[in-house]
Amino acid sequence: MARFLKKTTKSRGLPPGTLVFIGTRKMEQTRLRMIDYNESSIVERELTDISECAANIPDNTVTWINVDGLHNPEPIEKIGQLFGLDPLMLEDIMDSSQRPKVDEYDNCVFMIMKMLRIDEATKRIYAEQLSVAIGKNFLITFQEQVGDVFEPVRERLRNNRKRIRSSGPDYLAYALLDTVTENYIRITEALGTQVEEMDNYLLNNPGKTVPAQINRYKQEFNYLRRCVRPAYEALLKIPKLESGLIKKHTLPYYDDLDEMLVKAAEGIDTYRDMLSDQFNLYHTTVSSKMNDIMKVLTIFAAIFIPLTFIAGVYGTNFDHVPELHYKYSYFIMLSVMFVIAAGMVVYFRKNKWF
Repeated sequence: MARFLKKTTKSRGLPPGTLVFIGTRKMEQTRLRMIDYNESSIVERELTDISECAANIPDNTVTWINVDGLHNPEPIEKIGQLFGLDPLMLEDIMDSSQRPKVDEYDNCVFMIMKMLRIDEATKRIYAEQLSVAIGKNFLITFQEQVGDVFEPVRERLRNNRKRIRSSGPDYLAYALLDTVTENYIRITEALGTQVEEMDNYLLNNPGKTVPAQINRYKQEFNYLRRCVRPAYEALLKIPKLESGLIKKHTLPYYDDLDEMLVKAAEGIDTYRDMLSDQFNLYHTTVSSKMNDIMKVLTIFAAIFIPLTFIAGVYGTNFDHVPELHYKYSYFIMLSVMFVIAAGMVVYFRKNKWF
């Protein structure tokens, strides 16, 4: 399946709000995990059904529910009913081809971001959709598959880090998005290092594989840019939200996310320009080497043209050639040819033609 666009034939003709999974199934079973915490306590458990927490979500704690696996609409629909989520939001959650965005609903703020990873075998970037619903005292995250990208945030909660345990779901959402945006920068730097290393041998050894490598890196940076740019545009909407679910004292942290996304975007643009320059440099280097080869061949051709002329004249089949029966004619002809060739080589070297 294409990385840039995904098939949406399953949802064609269906009414808005219909829960249809669009994407590639990455898990066999949907996994539900819940962390309920405040400054003094934390409860962490795995749920077999979302109804297990329906009756006892306290008001004095922050409840974080993480859903791994989007292929099954039943648990997502139950979560929507339990927390009063808009059907259009649930539809977007199950469509893994959504563009990064921030929307505001009556009882929550809804965000979509792309979590990225590099496949070490193929060196390609793959994206996983992350959907985040921020409520008054709850945070719900939806991932396509189980991953450990949020494990550092869970450790901070377990280790009773004061700021995250005493803050609301808006700060928890920031902490999660912070890990996502930091990964953008890490991936940009990792690819950028490989691009910079190409400069070391591009001038000296522009092999036939260079254009394919440049094209592959361009594809990866284009894909990376497609995830980072919309994320930056989406987060710019956060200070303009009117629900009050993102507290004023938390807004500076989201501004920090904007700065990190700008840094990543600038790095992407820089390396894309470098790849274009490298592609031009490759063709320039190849053309220069070809010109050197043609120059050498032309010099050899120029040297042998008069020699061929002399050999042609003295190789004619006329009976009356003055030097034909002279004893040293052959050696004189070779000497003249040698002197002409040597003189032309000296002349070419003096004019720095080779």
